[in-house]
Amino acid sequence: MKRITTSPRTGWQKKVEELGFFYHSTEAMYWDESAYYSFTMQEVLMLERATGELHEMCLKAAQHVIDNNLFSKLAIDPRFVPLITQSWNDEEPAIYGRFDLMYDGVHPPKMLEYNADTPTSLLEASVIQWYWLQDIDSTKDQFNSIHEKLIAYWQFLRPYLNASQPLYVTGVGGHMEDYITMQYMRDVAEQAGYKTFFLDIADLGWDDERRCWVDLENNPIGNLFKLYPWEWLAKEEFGGHLLEESMKTYWIEPAFKMLLSNKGLLPILWELYPNHPYLLPAYFSDDPRAAEIKANVAIKPLLSREGANIQLFQYGNMIAEVGGDYGEEGYVHQGLALMPDFDSNHPVIGSWVIGQEPAGMGIRESTDLITSNTSRFVPHLIDG
Repeated sequence: MKRITTSPRTGWQKKVEELGFFYHSTEAMYWDESAYYSFTMQEVLMLERATGELHEMCLKAAQHVIDNNLFSKLAIDPRFVPLITQSWNDEEPAIYGRFDLMYDGVHPPKMLEYNADTPTSLLEASVIQWYWLQDIDSTKDQFNSIHEKLIAYWQFLRPYLNASQPLYVTGVGGHMEDYITMQYMRDVAEQAGYKTFFLDIADLGWDDERRCWVDLENNPIGNLFKLYPWEWLAKEEFGGHLLEESMKTYWIEPAFKMLLSNKGLLPILWELYPNHPYLLPAYFSDDPRAAEIKANVAIKPLLSREGANIQLFQYGNMIAEVGGDYGEEGYVHQGLALMPDFDSNHPVIGSWVIGQEPAGMGIRESTDLITSNTSRFVPHLIDG
Protein backbone atom coordinates (compact mmCIF):
# COMPACT_ATOMS: atom_id res chain seq x y z
CA MET A 1 0.00 0.00 0.00
CA LYS A 2 1.58 3.25 -1.17
CA ARG A 3 0.42 6.83 -1.57
CA ILE A 4 1.65 8.19 -4.88
CA THR A 5 1.45 11.83 -5.90
CA THR A 6 0.46 12.52 -9.48
CA SER A 7 -0.82 15.28 -11.76
CA PRO A 8 -4.58 15.75 -12.00
CA ARG A 9 -6.09 15.24 -15.43
CA THR A 10 -6.51 18.33 -17.56
CA GLY A 11 -10.12 19.47 -17.28
CA TRP A 12 -10.95 16.86 -14.65
CA GLN A 13 -13.80 18.99 -13.28
CA LYS A 14 -15.69 18.80 -16.57
CA LYS A 15 -14.97 15.06 -16.84
CA VAL A 16 -16.47 14.24 -13.45
CA GLU A 17 -19.42 16.59 -13.93
CA GLU A 18 -20.28 14.81 -17.16
CA LEU A 19 -20.65 11.69 -15.01
CA GLY A 20 -23.06 13.46 -12.64
CA PHE A 21 -20.53 14.27 -9.92
CA PHE A 22 -21.12 17.93 -9.00
CA TYR A 23 -19.92 18.18 -5.38
CA HIS A 24 -16.25 17.56 -6.18
CA SER A 25 -15.20 20.88 -4.67
CA THR A 26 -18.30 22.74 -3.51
CA GLU A 27 -16.89 24.04 -0.19
CA ALA A 28 -13.38 22.58 -0.20
CA MET A 29 -11.51 20.08 -2.34
CA TYR A 30 -13.41 16.81 -1.93
CA TRP A 31 -12.40 14.79 -5.00
CA ASP A 32 -8.59 14.82 -4.98
CA GLU A 33 -6.73 13.17 -7.86
CA SER A 34 -3.42 14.83 -7.06
CA ALA A 35 -2.58 11.50 -5.41
CA TYR A 36 -3.73 7.89 -5.46
CA TYR A 37 -3.21 4.77 -3.40
CA SER A 38 -1.55 1.76 -4.97
CA PHE A 39 -2.30 -1.72 -3.62
CA THR A 40 -0.95 -5.15 -4.43
CA MET A 41 -3.42 -7.88 -5.31
CA GLN A 42 -2.60 -9.64 -2.04
CA GLU A 43 -3.54 -6.52 -0.09
CA VAL A 44 -6.82 -6.23 -1.97
CA LEU A 45 -7.61 -9.90 -1.34
CA MET A 46 -6.97 -9.29 2.36
CA LEU A 47 -9.45 -6.38 2.37
CA GLU A 48 -12.00 -8.43 0.44
CA ARG A 49 -11.73 -11.37 2.86
CA ALA A 50 -11.98 -9.08 5.88
CA THR A 51 -15.06 -7.34 4.47
CA GLY A 52 -16.87 -10.60 3.79
CA GLU A 53 -16.04 -12.03 7.20
CA LEU A 54 -16.98 -8.84 9.04
CA HIS A 55 -20.32 -8.73 7.25
CA GLU A 56 -21.12 -12.28 8.36
CA MET A 57 -20.03 -11.45 11.92
CA CYS A 58 -22.29 -8.39 11.95
CA LEU A 59 -25.27 -10.45 10.83
CA LYS A 60 -24.64 -12.90 13.65
CA ALA A 61 -24.32 -10.01 16.08
CA ALA A 62 -27.70 -8.68 14.93
CA GLN A 63 -29.21 -12.11 15.53
CA HIS A 64 -27.64 -12.07 18.99
CA VAL A 65 -29.30 -8.72 19.76
CA ILE A 66 -32.69 -10.09 18.71
CA ASP A 67 -32.32 -13.43 20.49
CA ASN A 68 -31.23 -11.80 23.75
CA ASN A 69 -33.48 -8.71 23.61
CA LEU A 70 -30.57 -6.28 23.74
CA PHE A 71 -32.37 -3.47 21.92
CA SER A 72 -32.16 -1.15 24.93
CA LYS A 73 -28.36 -1.41 24.84
CA LEU A 74 -28.57 0.18 21.39
CA ALA A 75 -31.05 2.84 22.65
CA ILE A 76 -33.68 1.63 20.18
CA ASP A 77 -37.23 2.89 20.71
CA PRO A 78 -39.19 -0.12 22.05
CA ARG A 79 -42.06 0.68 19.68
CA PHE A 80 -39.86 -0.27 16.74
CA VAL A 81 -38.62 -3.61 18.07
CA PRO A 82 -41.46 -5.59 16.41
CA LEU A 83 -40.82 -3.81 13.10
CA ILE A 84 -37.10 -4.57 13.27
CA THR A 85 -37.68 -8.18 14.24
CA GLN A 86 -40.25 -8.74 11.51
CA SER A 87 -38.02 -7.23 8.83
CA TRP A 88 -35.18 -9.49 10.02
CA ASN A 89 -37.28 -12.65 10.16
CA ASP A 90 -38.77 -11.88 6.74
CA GLU A 91 -35.27 -11.29 5.34
CA GLU A 92 -36.43 -8.08 3.74
CA PRO A 93 -34.27 -6.88 0.83
CA ALA A 94 -31.10 -4.93 1.59
CA ILE A 95 -28.86 -3.44 -1.07
CA TYR A 96 -25.66 -2.10 0.41
CA GLY A 97 -23.40 -1.09 3.27
CA ARG A 98 -19.90 0.28 3.81
CA PHE A 99 -17.34 -0.76 6.37
CA ASP A 100 -14.87 1.88 7.50
CA LEU A 101 -11.56 0.11 8.03
CA MET A 102 -8.16 1.10 9.32
CA TYR A 103 -5.51 -0.52 7.12
CA ASP A 104 -1.81 0.17 6.58
CA GLY A 105 -0.91 -2.62 4.15
CA VAL A 106 1.07 -4.40 6.87
CA HIS A 107 -1.30 -5.45 9.64
CA PRO A 108 -4.78 -6.96 9.30
CA PRO A 109 -7.49 -4.34 8.73
CA LYS A 110 -9.46 -3.18 11.76
CA MET A 111 -13.16 -2.38 11.71
CA LEU A 112 -13.92 1.16 12.84
CA GLU A 113 -17.66 1.04 12.14
CA TYR A 114 -20.30 -0.23 9.72
CA ASN A 115 -22.31 2.33 7.75
CA ALA A 116 -25.10 -0.09 6.98
CA ASP A 117 -28.15 2.14 6.60
CA THR A 118 -27.34 5.34 4.68
CA PRO A 119 -23.76 5.15 3.36
CA THR A 120 -22.69 7.80 0.87
CA SER A 121 -19.56 8.29 -1.31
CA LEU A 122 -21.12 5.66 -3.57
CA LEU A 123 -20.91 7.34 -6.97
CA GLU A 124 -17.29 8.36 -6.52
CA ALA A 125 -16.30 4.87 -5.35
CA SER A 126 -18.03 3.09 -8.22
CA VAL A 127 -18.05 5.27 -11.34
CA ILE A 128 -15.85 8.33 -10.81
CA GLN A 129 -12.66 6.60 -9.74
CA TRP A 130 -13.16 3.90 -12.40
CA TYR A 131 -13.19 6.48 -15.20
CA TRP A 132 -10.20 8.18 -13.57
CA LEU A 133 -8.34 4.87 -13.88
CA GLN A 134 -9.26 4.49 -17.54
CA ASP A 135 -7.70 7.88 -18.25
CA ILE A 136 -4.62 7.30 -16.07
CA ASP A 137 -3.73 3.70 -16.90
CA SER A 138 -6.37 1.41 -18.37
CA THR A 139 -4.00 -1.57 -18.10
CA LYS A 140 -4.36 -1.48 -14.30
CA ASP A 141 -7.30 -2.69 -12.23
CA GLN A 142 -9.24 -1.59 -9.14
CA PHE A 143 -11.03 -3.29 -6.29
CA ASN A 144 -14.29 -2.09 -7.77
CA SER A 145 -17.27 -4.06 -9.04
CA ILE A 146 -19.75 -1.80 -7.26
CA HIS A 147 -21.64 -0.62 -10.34
CA GLU A 148 -22.11 -4.07 -11.84
CA LYS A 149 -23.12 -5.60 -8.50
CA LEU A 150 -25.68 -2.86 -7.85
CA ILE A 151 -27.41 -3.49 -11.17
CA ALA A 152 -27.26 -7.26 -10.73
CA TYR A 153 -28.68 -7.13 -7.21
CA TRP A 154 -31.54 -4.83 -8.14
CA GLN A 155 -32.39 -7.36 -10.84
CA PHE A 156 -32.17 -10.20 -8.32
CA LEU A 157 -34.56 -8.40 -5.95
CA ARG A 158 -37.39 -7.94 -8.43
CA PRO A 159 -39.32 -11.09 -7.35
CA TYR A 160 -39.04 -10.03 -3.70
CA LEU A 161 -40.41 -6.51 -4.12
CA ASN A 162 -43.75 -5.23 -5.34
CA ALA A 163 -42.66 -6.02 -8.88
CA SER A 164 -45.58 -4.33 -10.66
CA GLN A 165 -44.97 -1.02 -8.88
CA PRO A 166 -42.27 1.60 -9.48
CA LEU A 167 -39.36 2.29 -7.17
CA TYR A 168 -39.46 5.59 -5.31
CA VAL A 169 -36.19 7.10 -4.11
CA THR A 170 -36.41 9.51 -1.19
CA GLY A 171 -34.22 11.62 1.03
CA VAL A 172 -33.29 15.26 1.56
CA GLY A 173 -33.31 16.69 -1.95
CA GLY A 174 -31.57 19.89 -0.89
CA HIS A 175 -28.43 18.08 0.29
CA MET A 176 -26.12 17.84 -2.73
CA GLU A 177 -24.18 14.70 -1.77
CA ASP A 178 -27.31 12.81 -0.73
CA TYR A 179 -29.23 13.95 -3.81
CA ILE A 180 -26.52 12.77 -6.21
CA THR A 181 -26.26 9.45 -4.35
CA MET A 182 -30.03 9.04 -4.75
CA GLN A 183 -29.90 9.90 -8.44
CA TYR A 184 -27.13 7.35 -8.92
CA MET A 185 -29.21 4.71 -7.18
CA ARG A 186 -32.09 5.58 -9.52
CA ASP A 187 -29.76 5.14 -12.47
CA VAL A 188 -28.60 1.63 -11.52
CA ALA A 189 -32.16 0.59 -10.64
CA GLU A 190 -33.41 1.80 -14.03
CA GLN A 191 -30.63 -0.15 -15.73
CA ALA A 192 -31.99 -3.15 -13.82
CA GLY A 193 -35.42 -2.57 -15.35
CA TYR A 194 -37.24 -0.51 -12.70
CA LYS A 195 -39.31 2.58 -13.31
CA THR A 196 -38.16 5.10 -10.71
CA PHE A 197 -39.31 8.41 -9.26
CA PHE A 198 -37.58 10.83 -6.93
CA LEU A 199 -39.62 12.01 -3.95
CA ASP A 200 -38.23 14.46 -1.42
CA ILE A 201 -38.69 13.09 2.09
CA ALA A 202 -40.70 16.23 2.91
CA ASP A 203 -43.24 15.19 0.26
CA LEU A 204 -43.72 11.65 1.52
CA GLY A 205 -47.40 11.33 2.40
CA TRP A 206 -49.58 9.06 4.51
CA ASP A 207 -53.11 7.99 3.58
CA ASP A 208 -55.09 7.41 6.78
CA GLU A 209 -57.93 5.58 5.08
CA ARG A 210 -55.77 3.09 3.20
CA ARG A 211 -53.03 3.16 5.85
CA CYS A 212 -50.27 3.38 3.30
CA TRP A 213 -47.53 5.69 2.11
CA VAL A 214 -48.34 7.82 -0.92
CA ASP A 215 -46.68 10.25 -3.33
CA LEU A 216 -47.81 13.78 -4.18
CA GLU A 217 -50.54 12.41 -6.46
CA ASN A 218 -51.82 10.08 -3.74
CA ASN A 219 -50.46 6.97 -5.48
CA PRO A 220 -49.56 4.15 -3.06
CA ILE A 221 -45.83 3.54 -2.69
CA GLY A 222 -44.88 -0.12 -2.89
CA ASN A 223 -41.09 0.16 -3.09
CA LEU A 224 -39.12 2.92 -1.40
CA PHE A 225 -35.36 3.36 -1.30
CA LYS A 226 -34.51 5.91 1.39
CA LEU A 227 -31.33 7.82 2.04
CA TYR A 228 -32.61 8.91 5.41
CA PRO A 229 -31.59 7.20 8.67
CA TRP A 230 -34.10 4.98 10.40
CA GLU A 231 -33.50 6.73 13.71
CA TRP A 232 -34.52 10.02 12.07
CA LEU A 233 -37.63 8.43 10.58
CA ALA A 234 -38.58 7.08 13.98
CA LYS A 235 -38.45 10.58 15.48
CA GLU A 236 -40.42 12.30 12.73
CA GLU A 237 -44.00 13.36 13.37
CA PHE A 238 -45.11 10.71 10.87
CA GLY A 239 -42.81 8.08 12.37
CA GLY A 240 -45.62 6.27 14.13
CA HIS A 241 -47.18 5.40 10.78
CA LEU A 242 -44.24 3.08 10.15
CA LEU A 243 -45.96 0.76 12.63
CA GLU A 244 -49.40 1.05 11.04
CA GLU A 245 -48.91 0.01 7.43
CA SER A 246 -51.76 -2.01 5.99
CA MET A 247 -50.59 -1.91 2.36
CA LYS A 248 -47.02 -3.18 2.47
CA THR A 249 -44.20 -0.85 1.45
CA TYR A 250 -40.75 -2.36 1.01
CA TRP A 251 -38.32 0.02 2.67
CA ILE A 252 -34.76 -0.22 1.43
CA GLU A 253 -32.71 -0.33 3.52
CA PRO A 254 -34.98 -2.43 5.81
CA ALA A 255 -35.73 -1.72 9.46
CA PHE A 256 -33.24 -4.29 10.75
CA LYS A 257 -30.46 -1.99 9.55
CA MET A 258 -31.17 -0.07 12.77
CA LEU A 259 -29.11 -2.81 14.42
CA LEU A 260 -26.25 -2.94 11.93
CA SER A 261 -25.75 0.82 11.62
CA ASN A 262 -25.65 1.38 15.38
CA LYS A 263 -22.19 1.65 16.96
CA GLY A 264 -23.54 -0.38 19.84
CA LEU A 265 -22.82 -3.27 17.53
CA LEU A 266 -19.09 -2.77 18.21
CA PRO A 267 -19.07 -3.98 21.85
CA ILE A 268 -21.43 -6.80 20.94
CA LEU A 269 -19.02 -7.94 18.24
CA TRP A 270 -16.12 -7.78 20.70
CA GLU A 271 -18.10 -9.87 23.20
CA LEU A 272 -18.94 -12.49 20.55
CA TYR A 273 -15.49 -12.47 18.90
CA PRO A 274 -12.96 -11.41 21.55
CA ASN A 275 -9.48 -10.63 20.23
CA HIS A 276 -10.56 -11.16 16.64
CA PRO A 277 -7.84 -9.80 14.32
CA TYR A 278 -10.30 -7.54 12.46
CA LEU A 279 -11.82 -6.01 15.60
CA LEU A 280 -10.79 -3.44 18.19
CA PRO A 281 -11.77 -3.86 21.85
CA ALA A 282 -15.05 -2.08 22.46
CA TYR A 283 -17.39 -1.59 25.43
CA PHE A 284 -20.52 0.34 26.26
CA SER A 285 -19.69 3.44 28.29
CA ASP A 286 -21.35 2.03 31.43
CA ASP A 287 -19.35 -1.21 31.27
CA PRO A 288 -16.63 -1.33 33.97
CA ARG A 289 -14.37 -3.08 31.45
CA ALA A 290 -14.19 0.17 29.49
CA ALA A 291 -11.57 1.24 32.04
CA GLU A 292 -9.19 -1.25 30.40
CA ILE A 293 -8.86 0.99 27.36
CA LYS A 294 -9.53 4.43 28.88
CA ALA A 295 -6.00 5.72 28.23
CA ASN A 296 -6.05 4.92 24.50
CA VAL A 297 -9.63 5.11 23.33
CA ALA A 298 -12.05 6.46 20.74
CA ILE A 299 -15.32 7.57 22.33
CA LYS A 300 -18.15 7.41 19.80
CA PRO A 301 -21.90 8.10 19.97
CA LEU A 302 -24.18 5.15 19.33
CA LEU A 303 -25.61 7.17 16.44
CA SER A 304 -23.66 9.76 14.47
CA ARG A 305 -22.58 10.65 10.94
CA GLU A 306 -19.40 11.99 9.34
CA GLY A 307 -17.27 11.60 12.48
CA ALA A 308 -19.45 13.91 14.58
CA ASN A 309 -19.00 13.97 18.38
CA ILE A 310 -16.02 11.59 18.38
CA GLN A 311 -13.13 12.05 20.82
CA LEU A 312 -9.74 10.35 20.62
CA PHE A 313 -7.47 9.88 23.64
CA GLN A 314 -3.88 8.67 23.62
CA TYR A 315 -1.97 8.06 26.86
CA GLY A 316 -4.88 9.70 28.65
CA ASN A 317 -4.69 12.95 26.66
CA MET A 318 -7.26 14.08 24.11
CA ILE A 319 -5.58 14.22 20.70
CA ALA A 320 -8.60 14.88 18.45
CA GLU A 321 -12.24 15.87 18.75
CA VAL A 322 -15.12 16.67 16.39
CA GLY A 323 -18.20 18.51 17.59
CA GLY A 324 -21.78 17.92 16.56
CA ASP A 325 -25.33 17.27 17.69
CA TYR A 326 -25.15 13.55 18.49
CA GLY A 327 -24.67 11.60 21.69
CA GLU A 328 -27.91 11.84 23.63
CA GLU A 329 -28.52 8.10 23.14
CA GLY A 330 -25.18 7.15 24.69
CA TYR A 331 -21.62 6.24 23.73
CA VAL A 332 -19.31 3.32 23.15
CA HIS A 333 -15.60 3.16 23.95
CA GLN A 334 -13.44 1.57 21.26
CA GLY A 335 -9.74 0.89 21.50
CA LEU A 336 -7.71 3.56 19.74
CA ALA A 337 -6.46 2.72 16.27
CA LEU A 338 -4.49 5.62 14.87
CA MET A 339 -4.80 5.92 11.12
CA PRO A 340 -1.66 5.15 9.10
CA ASP A 341 0.38 8.19 8.16
CA PHE A 342 1.28 8.79 4.50
CA ASP A 343 3.05 12.16 4.38
CA SER A 344 0.70 13.46 7.11
CA ASN A 345 -2.36 12.08 5.30
CA HIS A 346 -4.50 9.56 7.17
CA PRO A 347 -6.60 7.26 4.95
CA VAL A 348 -9.71 5.31 5.91
CA ILE A 349 -10.78 2.44 3.67
CA GLY A 350 -14.48 2.43 2.86
CA SER A 351 -15.09 -1.19 1.87
CA TRP A 352 -18.44 -1.80 0.20
CA VAL A 353 -20.88 -4.68 0.56
CA ILE A 354 -23.38 -4.96 -2.30
CA GLY A 355 -25.97 -7.71 -2.21
CA GLN A 356 -24.23 -9.40 0.74
CA GLU A 357 -20.89 -9.57 -1.11
CA PRO A 358 -17.69 -7.49 -0.93
CA ALA A 359 -17.71 -5.20 -3.95
CA GLY A 360 -14.97 -2.59 -3.84
CA MET A 361 -13.50 0.30 -1.92
CA GLY A 362 -13.21 4.04 -1.75
CA ILE A 363 -10.64 5.93 0.28
CA ARG A 364 -11.23 9.05 2.35
CA GLU A 365 -8.15 10.81 3.71
CA SER A 366 -7.53 13.77 5.93
CA THR A 367 -4.68 15.54 7.67
CA ASP A 368 -6.83 15.16 10.80
CA LEU A 369 -7.08 11.96 12.81
CA ILE A 370 -10.88 11.78 12.53
CA THR A 371 -12.50 11.32 9.13
CA SER A 372 -15.23 13.93 8.72
CA ASN A 373 -17.33 15.56 6.01
CA THR A 374 -14.29 17.65 5.02
CA SER A 375 -12.12 14.61 4.31
CA ARG A 376 -11.01 14.11 0.70
CA PHE A 377 -11.83 11.20 -1.58
CA VAL A 378 -8.68 9.80 -3.20
CA PRO A 379 -8.77 7.11 -5.95
CA HIS A 380 -6.84 3.86 -5.95
CA LEU A 381 -5.48 1.18 -8.27
CA ILE A 382 -3.99 -2.29 -8.09
CA ASP A 383 -0.35 -2.59 -9.14
CA GLY A 384 1.40 -5.82 -8.39
